[in-house]
Amino acid sequence: MAKALIGHLNSDLRDPRLAVENARLRNRVAELESLVLRLSEENDKLMSARAAEILTADAQEMQPA
Repeated sequence: MAKALIGHLNSDLRDPRLAVENARLRNRVAELESLVLRLSEENDKLMSARAAEILTADAQEMQPA
């Protein structure tokens, strides 16, 4: 089993195409992680703004006429 793992890990050194593909995939994963983080932050801001709108609307409805 150890030989299989070591052979798998060292396969990048024997085939430069695999090293290039792995680097490309790592970059793509980093891009997607960045996108997920940005969208998550944007979603949090939108949810906060919407919650504030709802609270403001509820407060206005509850005021005596």
